[in-house]
Amino acid sequence: MSTGYQIDDQFGTYFITPTIVDWVDVFTRKIYRDIIIDSLDFCIRNRGLKLYGYVIMTNHLHLIVRSETGNLSNTIRDFKKFTAGTILDAIRDGSESRREWMLHRFEWNAAQNKRSSDKQFWTHENRPESIYSLKFFNQKLNYIHENPVRAGWVEHPEDYIYSSAKTILLNKPGLLPIESWL
Repeated sequence: MSTGYQIDDQFGTYFITPTIVDWVDVFTRKIYRDIIIDSLDFCIRNRGLKLYGYVIMTNHLHLIVRSETGNLSNTIRDFKKFTAGTILDAIRDGSESRREWMLHRFEWNAAQNKRSSDKQFWTHENRPESIYSLKFFNQKLNYIHENPVRAGWVEHPEDYIYSSAKTILLNKPGLLPIESWL
């Protein structure tokens, strides 16, 4: 069921929020956060994804992105499909203490949705919001960077490594290459 949020301009810049079903706290583990980082890096290097800001929270991501190839919807779809499969394999085959509960949640969600196969990891919505001005861009970027501070994980945004804050605020290398929006 669509909420009205859509990527209308495949070359446009968007603030998106991919979210785990049932708000399952998957990204409390480094192994799963690193899968997200590696996958974003692949999309940047091989799929024309331009990343302007990001943060990985426990159960969702915030990204400001665009596609230089005009395939943003396809890139996000493929990113979510790949990361879901890779993380589900890591949960199934690794030493995840919450394995049975997590897999049950993902199976239950798939059973509730005709668009899913045997497990649903991500929600189908990304809530894309078109970045239409520098003011709106800065508002969303600040929101992204302040998420770990609001969560009480760090005192300063640049202290959280799974975010673009260090790169943007301190001009120091982070985990992913970040583009300048200007």
